[in-house]
Amino acid sequence: MPRRTPRNALDRLRTPRRSLGFLKTASVCVLIAGLLSPLSQAAAAPEAPAADAAAVTDHCGNRCSDILPPGQNGNATLAQILLHQAFGTQPAHAEDQLGPYASLATGYSTLTDATINTFFNDASFGVPADQVASTVKPAGRSDVTIVRDKKTGVPHITGTTRYGTEFGAGYAAAEDRLWLMDVFRHVGRGQLTSFAGGAASNQGLEQEFWRNAPYTEADLQAQIDNAAASNGERGRQALADVNAYVDGINAYIDASDSGRYFPGEYVLTGHKDSVTNAGTIAHFKPTDLVALASVIGALFGSGGGGEVGNALSLLAAQSKYGVTEGTKVWESFRERNDPEAVLTVHDGSFPYGRKPADPQGEALPDAGSVTREELVFDRTGSAASPGATGASADAAANAVTSAKRGMSNALVVSGEHTASGHPVAVFGPQTGYFAPQLLMLQEIQGPGISARGASFAGLSFYVELGRGQDYAWSATTSGQDIIDTYAVELCQDDHHYLYRGTCTPMEKVEQKNAWKPTVADGTAAGSYTMRVWRTKYGPVTHRATVDGKKVAYTTLRSSFLHEADSIIGFQMLNDPDHVKGPESFQSAVQHINYTFNWFYADSEHTAYYNSGDNPVRANGVDAEFPAWAQPAYEWRNWNPDTNTASYTPPSQHPNSIDQDYYISWNNKQAEDYAAAPWGNGSVHRGNLLDDRVKKLVDAGGVTRASLVKAMAEAGLADLRAQDVLPKLLKVINSSPVTDPAAAAAVSKLSAWVSAGARRTETSAGSRTYAHADAIRILDAWWPLLVKAEFEPGLGSDLYSAFTANLPVDESPSAAHGPTGAHAGSAYQYGWWSYVDKDIRSVLGEQVQGPLARTYCGDGSLSACRDTLISTLKEAAGRTAAQVYPGDDACSAGDQWCADSVVHRALGGIGHRGISWQNRPTYQQVVEFTSHR
Repeated sequence: MPRRTPRNALDRLRTPRRSLGFLKTASVCVLIAGLLSPLSQAAAAPEAPAADAAAVTDHCGNRCSDILPPGQNGNATLAQILLHQAFGTQPAHAEDQLGPYASLATGYSTLTDATINTFFNDASFGVPADQVASTVKPAGRSDVTIVRDKKTGVPHITGTTRYGTEFGAGYAAAEDRLWLMDVFRHVGRGQLTSFAGGAASNQGLEQEFWRNAPYTEADLQAQIDNAAASNGERGRQALADVNAYVDGINAYIDASDSGRYFPGEYVLTGHKDSVTNAGTIAHFKPTDLVALASVIGALFGSGGGGEVGNALSLLAAQSKYGVTEGTKVWESFRERNDPEAVLTVHDGSFPYGRKPADPQGEALPDAGSVTREELVFDRTGSAASPGATGASADAAANAVTSAKRGMSNALVVSGEHTASGHPVAVFGPQTGYFAPQLLMLQEIQGPGISARGASFAGLSFYVELGRGQDYAWSATTSGQDIIDTYAVELCQDDHHYLYRGTCTPMEKVEQKNAWKPTVADGTAAGSYTMRVWRTKYGPVTHRATVDGKKVAYTTLRSSFLHEADSIIGFQMLNDPDHVKGPESFQSAVQHINYTFNWFYADSEHTAYYNSGDNPVRANGVDAEFPAWAQPAYEWRNWNPDTNTASYTPPSQHPNSIDQDYYISWNNKQAEDYAAAPWGNGSVHRGNLLDDRVKKLVDAGGVTRASLVKAMAEAGLADLRAQDVLPKLLKVINSSPVTDPAAAAAVSKLSAWVSAGARRTETSAGSRTYAHADAIRILDAWWPLLVKAEFEPGLGSDLYSAFTANLPVDESPSAAHGPTGAHAGSAYQYGWWSYVDKDIRSVLGEQVQGPLARTYCGDGSLSACRDTLISTLKEAAGRTAAQVYPGDDACSAGDQWCADSVVHRALGGIGHRGISWQNRPTYQQVVEFTSHR
């Protein structure tokens, strides 16, 4: 049965969709005729060609490049949306970076330094005079100018005052992403359905994020006040920057409203009238930016969680094998400190999150007692539909897993190993694919600010990932554990708990939402109330009993009520007077409490630092499992009123300067540093980078082009085929393969492995994979072989529990993994390490950190071979239509389309799908030639 994806204007982050299809061509033409007369946005002519951002020296020497598909322009008027729906036209600069980005998949093999900007933008500072497309002084201000270039339309903001600079940044952000910013400030407040429509996917989206950050308006304001008050002059400057930025956003709202060139989605969702212009676009407030930050932090920078799920699988293992052996089996699958895991930092030990020798305070639930806390109440209308309740269940499951959307990668090589003698970096965040994109490009030059790069829309008062005058930086999600689960003992009733010996009422926080059909979202009217019970130890996520006592499980996150704190670190990264080398870079990112891996390169040095407020846990507390909510097991020096505690010092975070090379693809950071998600073992997608970069470094003479090639090739590789399939074939070929069907499948798989195990088109635009049959066979075989290999030994209960901790597979076409279908990112979560270690054990090969037992064929080579062959034959017999059943973007059986990257429409403009690449969304290629 085909997979179904939501049909709404604001799709769930995990699922793609087609462009809005609610308008018929005839009616579109009538509407367009009446809409072309309103004023179009003031696109000021290039009166006086703007000079380059000439007050600063660009030390990149034309060797800095970047790319961010689909395009810079994420706003579209109603007329532009209607034209797009009727005729497929695109607003200017809406997708002009999509083609170069997509072309790298087939063009990387012949890449040279001279042709890099065929696939990337020139990321030099400023705009040459003959490339100026427009010059605007927003709101008539004399202290800021926004210049946009002809090729991409990126805003280059130059201010003579700090206020003017930030005002311009806000104005430019609204020009490019106003609708998206409005969407996500409502997501952060749990108000998306009331704003954009009640589609089931919108319901699920607001529920998933609001569950993790159920903030009141007072909470949001308190974050701003605290960040400003506790950081001295930098805190005061940050507040002034935010206020100026918000003023710029609101100036654009007023100008676009009066000029009638605001985003057309406001009409289609019922907020504005296309004829009378009645209705309002609400001004932004500083608290809106905190709401936005809470969404971004939850998406990419909050490692940890999942302790209840861990407890359930541990109990299942102990039930199967007994306490001692079951614990040993559980630990072997957890791989919290696997000796074969690929590392970002090659030397040194950074102990954190390790298993305590004598665990204390564990609060494991009684068998069968765990229930998930309800979030949604008082459903009416479409909120009570099966689709809505299903979306709620998915949102609840996603909110409590430790398998966060990691993504992002980095390749950094020191100058000792490059052709030029200068470090080379290829890095960027893998933030998914959206239309418009969550990130936006900009250059900001003003007093105390000098940077170009990408920022999340609505948070672009500073460049968050990019380059300065003589340095560049980027990040990947790290995922170390800053989230703990506590068991609070209930007293009096289900909404009172013991807090340090006193029966204390829980705090009830509610958000009531209601919606009605609009042109953009025809979902029938409905409403519901989201209700979260908060305790001193965080929001309640589950109910259970522990040793017969009724408890609520709560989630305490070190960044809870502190999303705004990271503003100081980003401010420092943009300040050329602060960042002057690797040490000052590290001191800047130490102020960022999100769980990220940060990378740095200038003309002489490289550096790495792992950020996040890592709480210091009480002795004996195992972060993998729920702990009792008692003073003895609380974070050290924890203040529940401010949610602050003692954090591990910077020296205990994985960090390094001038290592020979760094790679990161959300892999393990360093020896003894446990990652919260499962699956950091012998086979990880980080190996795809490490193998290639190590080979380049060993050979020497690394160039920008050769490092881009390594990234691109890794981004097309099938991790299972490259690192696990050869061992599976070794077992199968341990005896002659006499079955014709099996022999044919083995031949196809072997040929694919010999050719490099990549998922690539036969030629650019063919929409057909080379070795398509082998790819189809492996996609069908992997889940079959994992189940047949492990379930007989583990038993169905434990196997199900472990698959709840870690999905079996995450191929590009998978719609069941943490990132969903058409998301680009693949092979982050899966059982490849388990299969690898188990098969090597069967083959009698050395395995460091083996699984506690051997599962394939119960350790017998011949029995294991029989299992692999029988499942391989079954997989080979499955048709393409069975393996790729189709969805709203693809027909059944279309293998290329099933893998393809689709920009999920968050508004009225959609884009064509592109061939699969497992690659950063925004990406930089940098090599600085000089230093201040």
